[in-house]
Amino acid sequence: MAIESGLAYWASVRNPNLKYEPVYTVDLVVDEEVASKYESRGFKVKTLVVNDEVVGKALVIKRKVNGPNGMVRKPPKLVDAQKNLIEDDVLVGNGSGVKVQYGEYSWEYSGKSGKGRDLKAIQLVELKEYIEPDGSGMYD
Repeated sequence: MAIESGLAYWASVRNPNLKYEPVYTVDLVVDEEVASKYESRGFKVKTLVVNDEVVGKALVIKRKVNGPNGMVRKPPKLVDAQKNLIEDDVLVGNGSGVKVQYGEYSWEYSGKSGKGRDLKAIQLVELKEYIEPDGSGMYD
């Protein structure tokens, strides 16, 4: 398993994001050197834009809720800076400083292939307050 540090955006840790398919996810903004390392290894890295501003390069790390044969995956662990398990329903706001633990995997489907990262745990190093979305669905 690997661990990467950065800033969390669009984190769905306790409750899955249901927009397309249920997934626990975080966009982890990392520095250019880290982003280049992942791109050179065949991972997708996206340029994250929030409110028309480029925030930086982000690794999308997620865990699908539904697995094969009806399996349901558990949410990733959420711990505080001292690695104590957080049981409360904490919402991770954009820009929170985090460390993300994940496992890497390769996939093939319908003649396509790629690499992915399975979200295992998030350590909150510096929690930023979650701000309710405004009418546009964006966070301030």
